[in-house]
Amino acid sequence: MSVGTMNEVRMKRTIQAGQQAVWDAWTQPQHMKNWSCPDPSGETEVEVDLRVGGAYRIVMSVEGEQHIAYGTYREVDAPNRLVYTWDWENPENAMGETIVTVDFEVNGDATDVVVVHSGFPAPEAKESHEQGWGACVRRFEGLFA
Repeated sequence: MSVGTMNEVRMKRTIQAGQQAVWDAWTQPQHMKNWSCPDPSGETEVEVDLRVGGAYRIVMSVEGEQHIAYGTYREVDAPNRLVYTWDWENPENAMGETIVTVDFEVNGDATDVVVVHSGFPAPEAKESHEQGWGACVRRFEGLFA
């Protein structure tokens, strides 16, 4: 499911795993590299300093091109909530700082993951990120299949 306003992408998925396992898969580089690139044929390198003020960097290499997402953690409330900035290092993709909020909500033996990416400067940026997040979240779900 994805719903959003003009400058916001919102997705919710129920993952059949406990909250801590889902949090770890979202935040630990060894797991992030398996889902954080929308293209399954891409190669991903991930650096994470998981603390308020710490930075992350995701290098996605697809068909010889590198796309580098980066940002800073604003809120780290393990295993409940993560808030971080998001932008692209590549000048052709840069859009200015946007905000990603991820909530990990216990749902019986499962965990609801709610992703909200907000602050897009233009509808085109929202649309491309909606497609990218959709692919990444499907890959994330696959980690628990």
